[in-house]
Amino acid sequence: MSTQDQGNKVITVNSSTNLNLIREAPMNLGAEQALLGAIISNNLAFEKVENFLKSDFFSTKINKVIFEALKKIISSDQVADINTLKILLEGNEDFRNNGGLDYLLKICENSLSIVNAKQYGELIYDLFIRRKLINVGTELINDCYTVKKEDNASKIIEQTEQELFELSNDDEINSGPRVFEDILTNTLDYAEKAFRKSEEVIGLRTGLVDFDKKIGGLHKSDLIIVAGRPSMGKTAFATNMAYNIASEIKESKRKKNVLFFSLEMSSEQLATRIISEIAGLSSENIRTGNLSKTDFNKLIKGGENLKNLDLFIDDTPALSIASVRTRARRLKRKFGLDLIVLDYLQLLSSETRYNDSRVQEISEITRGLKAIAKELDVPVIALSQLSRKVEDREEKRPQLADLRESGSIEQDADLVVFLYREEYYLARTEPQEGTDKHEIWTSKMEKVHNIAEAIIAKNRHGPISKVKLHFNPTITKFSDLAEPSF
Repeated sequence: MSTQDQGNKVITVNSSTNLNLIREAPMNLGAEQALLGAIISNNLAFEKVENFLKSDFFSTKINKVIFEALKKIISSDQVADINTLKILLEGNEDFRNNGGLDYLLKICENSLSIVNAKQYGELIYDLFIRRKLINVGTELINDCYTVKKEDNASKIIEQTEQELFELSNDDEINSGPRVFEDILTNTLDYAEKAFRKSEEVIGLRTGLVDFDKKIGGLHKSDLIIVAGRPSMGKTAFATNMAYNIASEIKESKRKKNVLFFSLEMSSEQLATRIISEIAGLSSENIRTGNLSKTDFNKLIKGGENLKNLDLFIDDTPALSIASVRTRARRLKRKFGLDLIVLDYLQLLSSETRYNDSRVQEISEITRGLKAIAKELDVPVIALSQLSRKVEDREEKRPQLADLRESGSIEQDADLVVFLYREEYYLARTEPQEGTDKHEIWTSKMEKVHNIAEAIIAKNRHGPISKVKLHFNPTITKFSDLAEPSF
């Protein structure tokens, strides 16, 4: 035990504990030398590791230099042996200072079979990742001790989680260009799966049969934009789909995990909407307590059915795109993830400030959402507002040009769906009662009563189209107009 005086602070150090903290970085020089020797002895061994192994993965400068030289010679369709390596490396200082030709002869003595080359390469890669983890941990400790005004604890956590997630997904062994034959096999397998399905949907089913038929369900890595003017039912449409997907059990008998970012409504408000739909009760009556005993029993029963729902709601306001990415990664790592819903896009913020250029900021956000969809391999549904110019024209049906603040929304999205309810606009033009115009208006109202349109304005995987849906404003529920016929 020893005591050290640092300013006014006295720190007691346990010498035995301190010695245990002095550790060598994880490495295996024998494995590195054996692999290099195998490649020198038989250049075909390089093919076993060339797709994932890099010179940076080796622990010493001399081994990095030799591997890079081997890669250069073999890539030039030349034979990489002791003589060609000696010629190429004789001017390299690291090579000369670490034994030069003698070191090459030494590692050739430790050469292994070409059969084991990949396994040794994987070991070298694993140890490299461990060293990177140590660096992340060291940086985390330093950042925690170094208090900066611009870096709060939450930001440090997010940065660390991002670095860890990148390490966990930086699968060099399985990444890189893929042979077209392998890609074709996967594509044909997917097509066969779609062909053999009894339903007309291969992606996640939204519970809206006619809509699913048009789009083929929600596909992995897709960014889906659901847009509309206020009161069109965007949030209701999103919650309906989220509930339907989270509650569906397919052949795997596994429920789907749905993450819902509610930047506008509280989680309790969102839950009220969902239970309103399930119980068939007005959400307003639920909030005010205006329920009969029978209604209350329906509410309790509906709540019981929702207890095991794999729906995660995050109602943190003013989230950044980086925070969305971090939280989605965390959930996928812990529980798995099948769908992300975000309500709504314009309430997100970017990491970069663009001097009041909201267009550029929205562009960064949409690119970020598309990147999240690809990275996590899940569909991402983002709700979006439309510009006010829709209200200024006679035809109120939205168009792609109506997407608010950025053309990048249209560009980055794989699917753009507009929600439109003619009843909403027609109700605002009621003529005086008792007139011929009022009779005509009443007739029109009857035709469009509780009818909504899902306008598929962009579909990267198929044609654009339009689907008519039933909308019950009392319980904010979208459904098919009629029972589907198969």
